[in-house]
Amino acid sequence: MSWMYPRPMPSRSRQLAAGRPLAEQVRSRLAEGMAAGEWKPGEAIPSEAQLARDFGVAIGTIRKAVDGLVAQQALVRRQGKGTFVAAHDPGRLMFHFFHVVGRDGTKSYPEVTTLDFRRDRANAKDAAALGISPLEKVIRIRNVLSLGGRRAILDDIALPAELFPGLTEKIFLARDNTIYHLYQSRYGINVLRTDERLRATLATRAEAQVLGVGEGAAMLEIRRLAYTFRDRPVELRISRVDSEHFEYHNTLGKAEPI
Repeated sequence: MSWMYPRPMPSRSRQLAAGRPLAEQVRSRLAEGMAAGEWKPGEAIPSEAQLARDFGVAIGTIRKAVDGLVAQQALVRRQGKGTFVAAHDPGRLMFHFFHVVGRDGTKSYPEVTTLDFRRDRANAKDAAALGISPLEKVIRIRNVLSLGGRRAILDDIALPAELFPGLTEKIFLARDNTIYHLYQSRYGINVLRTDERLRATLATRAEAQVLGVGEGAAMLEIRRLAYTFRDRPVELRISRVDSEHFEYHNTLGKAEPI
């Protein structure tokens, strides 16, 4: 199944079609522009007034479209400065996407060691999750994540190879930021949300050896799909967590003082 990101749109060709809500069309066009690299991570998009002129619509329509992208965490508003393309960095990883903590609630940035990087063919489960054809090429990555000096998580990642052309082990290991930042900065793939399923499992002999636990030890398995614009799945990640020393903690929403 072939799926490609659109090329950047010249600013002069932002005409909108009839039949769809204008704000929805503007939101889609802005999302396409970000995915295609028209605006880079951390870069400001044009002002609402400029976008209104470009698209030939009211500022209220632009504001509604931008609000939708802010809600998706694709854009970030900075008071007095403008609206910027959200950039994946360690802070965003820890706040939005990483939910494993110590049993005492301590949250620390993971130290990642890559154990394996290879190209393979998708199996049936990969294909169904990633929306690709069976036997299509995938990139498989196995990482072990340590927290506070102790091995905590064994990650198996599958990526549709078509979306990551030229990605090699050397490039992957040389990244100077998060994995999601690499997706965004090199391939224009902005992970907007993840869908996670959790279940209890037991450590296999191989998993036990990697994580330094006993064979058959209680583990937490997290199956995560990462999505970009248009709900396109771009990464399947299976994590096995040492649940004797670590646990899953995800706070939804923000507590407000009463």
